[in-house]
Amino acid sequence: MKDVLRTLGRRHLDCSKEVLLTTVSGVASTKPKLITYFDTKVPSIGIITTKSFQVEVNPGNREPVICETQTGNFGNSVGLRNPGLQQALYELRMLRSEHTFNALLNVSLSANSIEDFITLVKAFDEVADLVELNFSCPHASVGYGASIGCDQAIAAEYVRAIKEATSCCKAPLFVKLTPNVEDIGSIAKAVMDSGADGLVAINTVGPIVHLDPVSGMPILQNKLGGKGGCSGKQIFSAALHAVTAIRHACGDAIPLIAMGGVSTGDEVALLVQAGADAVGIGSALGTVDQQDWPSYLYAVKTEAEALLRNVETSRVRHSTSFIKHERQMAYEKHVVTAFERYGKDTVIITLDGSLDCKAGQFAFLWLPTIGEKPFSVAHNKPLTFIIKKRGPFSEALCNLSVGSTLYVRGLYGAQLQNTPTKRALLLAGGTGVAVLPSLAKQLKEQGTEMTILIGTSEAVASKALLEDELGLYGSFTCVSDDGRPGRVLDLLDTIELGNETACYLVGPEIFMAIASRKLLGRNIEETNLYLSMERMTLCGIGMCGECACGDRLTCRWGTFMRYDFLRQEASELLAYD
Repeated sequence: MKDVLRTLGRRHLDCSKEVLLTTVSGVASTKPKLITYFDTKVPSIGIITTKSFQVEVNPGNREPVICETQTGNFGNSVGLRNPGLQQALYELRMLRSEHTFNALLNVSLSANSIEDFITLVKAFDEVADLVELNFSCPHASVGYGASIGCDQAIAAEYVRAIKEATSCCKAPLFVKLTPNVEDIGSIAKAVMDSGADGLVAINTVGPIVHLDPVSGMPILQNKLGGKGGCSGKQIFSAALHAVTAIRHACGDAIPLIAMGGVSTGDEVALLVQAGADAVGIGSALGTVDQQDWPSYLYAVKTEAEALLRNVETSRVRHSTSFIKHERQMAYEKHVVTAFERYGKDTVIITLDGSLDCKAGQFAFLWLPTIGEKPFSVAHNKPLTFIIKKRGPFSEALCNLSVGSTLYVRGLYGAQLQNTPTKRALLLAGGTGVAVLPSLAKQLKEQGTEMTILIGTSEAVASKALLEDELGLYGSFTCVSDDGRPGRVLDLLDTIELGNETACYLVGPEIFMAIASRKLLGRNIEETNLYLSMERMTLCGIGMCGECACGDRLTCRWGTFMRYDFLRQEASELLAYD
């Protein structure tokens, strides 16, 4: 504990020291593989913070849970989605046993009772370098987050009782404060006087209702009437004010981790000058491609250090050069121009307008007050999506009709980067067929001969989905499951593959895992085997971390991942029973 506090404490008094950057709870470092990514590939990060864990599993709010109403200004209402104590502790124990950390690991915790906080602190003490008590989430259920941090007496009582009950624990206890109070300094002093070892400030501002500029409708969905916290550049001034007030109220001795709307080196320097010992970068990572995160954060760090030391910064690459300066989560209004039912639970929706979607990219569909999900684009012009009824949102899409309004945002992901081959096998299961037109077009431009296999759960009475289009690219076969899911995979044992053949797989992960095993048995090279990992994502811009395949986010890298990468970095995605 002393080593951690020594690392953090009073750094703001000595500008000759390195600037200490941290990730923030709920952004980017949300999965074990992403935690190791920051520790091994982003050396500019000195503290890695997990998402907030609770005693029980929390599915969080239904999407949309993140929005961007102005460039770089975000709304958040994830609802503390997390796997619960048992699973989270198992994952962090495994991480500790397999990986030696360079950075400090900060485990964020959330609860609505002193007893649950005590349970969490004791449980995670073995894996944490420090623990962060979330007294600040503005969109959590009653009794959580800001319900605690907005009341000085309650916050102090919580800290006092938790500290007394966990006196045997080694990890320092940091309290994350909300800015949504009249006097954050007095609350900061109260929790420090009650035994906290350090402070974190600030969490998001608000909550407020975030209205979409196009539809005029609330974007976020939750039990708070669509309210969500504000993050991004809009809250930096609030963070700077809070850090100044906390340092004035508590003096120089307390360790203070600052965050809130930070995106550039000069903003980091301002927070350090105001009293921060470490500075967190959160929403800004959603404005930078993941491939650029290491360089971006290095630029933030070196830029801040140069400013604090009054060193010329002309030779330092400015952090702003990595930031996207346009809205990435903007919705566009479309009208349904054609609506066709295929089989018992699949529809083809055609919209006005177009998108230049490449293989590996996708878009989000949004129905205000109902929800949103990511989907592959079946046709660019006219803009067409294939929807299979699976849950409440897809059912709502299946109930649209010609003339209905539908909102689209995107594109997300990157175009497939493949090594051209003489021949290719394209294999898709179900509505995964929507990915194939853009893929087939790319392969045709590379001069590749194609064999296309489609598996479907529908009874194929006449033509299969997209048969007319895909049949123009090569040999086309569609096989109905006929009561046995994945029946099309039987063809992989006999189909002619030959030399210089690449295979592209689309469909459920178990479908692709089984197909991969069969194809490898037919001597297809791992480097010529591509899987479209259409993992669920909540944001599309790299903030939520839900679409991670190993340490790569499909919303930034694109959905197609090569088999050798997956085997090395995400082998659990290739397993099947």
